Amino acid sequence: MNTTATPSGHTTAGPSGHTTASPGDCVEIGKSFMSDLLMTVYIVAFILGLIFNVLTLGPIVQQVKRQNILGIYLLSLSISDILFIFTMPLWINYYRQDHKWQLGPMSCSVAGFFYYSNMYVSIYLLCCISVDRCLVVSFPLHFKTQRTPRYAWAQCVIVYVVVMALHVIVLYFDDLTDAHDEVKGNDRCYETFPMKPPIAMFNMIRVGVGFFLPLLVLAVSYWRVLATVGQSPGLSAQAKRKVRLLSFGVIGIFSVCFAPYHILLLARSLAFYNSENTDPKGSYCEFEQKMHFFFSCTLALSSLNCVVDPVLYVLVSNIVQEKMKLCWKKQRQTRTEDCALTAYNTGKPNSNLI
Repeated sequence: MNTTATPSGHTTAGPSGHTTASPGDCVEIGKSFMSDLLMTVYIVAFILGLIFNVLTLGPIVQQVKRQNILGIYLLSLSISDILFIFTMPLWINYYRQDHKWQLGPMSCSVAGFFYYSNMYVSIYLLCCISVDRCLVVSFPLHFKTQRTPRYAWAQCVIVYVVVMALHVIVLYFDDLTDAHDEVKGNDRCYETFPMKPPIAMFNMIRVGVGFFLPLLVLAVSYWRVLATVGQSPGLSAQAKRKVRLLSFGVIGIFSVCFAPYHILLLARSLAFYNSENTDPKGSYCEFEQKMHFFFSCTLALSSLNCVVDPVLYVLVSNIVQEKMKLCWKKQRQTRTEDCALTAYNTGKPNSNLI
């Protein structure tokens, strides 16, 4: 018969066949350098993410006004990143207090809502970008008339609505104490142990639909893009370079920010299902104890996507690149009227940067 934990620490019958101990016994989280390390990562992500998103927001809006399709996707990414950045001080305070939330279960759930919504909005918008690039490069004539700003806006709205609606449903039907663990005064946010059977199943679905499926779409799209661009004699070297930068930039975001988190999330869920029980001295809790530091680090890495998303725009934007070159040259030269002649657009002098 299946068991789950009671608030008193005894085990009771649960739906998956696992003997479940009280959440406070499975994984011990005490004061350590880990809290300071994670707090530092979130502080860096907060500062750089805010600066980069603010700096690139203006040029991205200009691209949107010019009906640039890529600009629409990047603006949607920036909005999602900024919403997440505004909740980041809550996580900084959480780790400053050594994994003590102290702000109540509702704020914990709201912070988690923006955290995970941003993650999957970013993943699916990067997917939209990769598919759009693939169609443009592979079938330029066929999709030239169908590829409109309205089409791009519709995709972005659908991504936002679907991702946020799913998270709202989870928050509505989920007991807030599932996210906010206050057993034995733990006061943790999204660090409840042992894992519950519905959560383990939801995690595996989330890894499959929220990561591996987009990763497959991304890999196929950019494999086709890079193959087509390499064989195209009509594209200039600069155009090919921009396509490659975008391709490797998106792949890099997936590899650094999202892959480690989802791989360890899958490993934790599989360990739960493969364990005979979740007794505090059992193999599952020992595994969770060993993986807690690494899993927390991968979660912090995923927050860096709000920093690298604006960098993605800089990589593919001639306007931003040229303005950055101009500022750099102006700093190295004296203030003369000849400074304006150092700005070049596609190798031509006196070109308009705006």
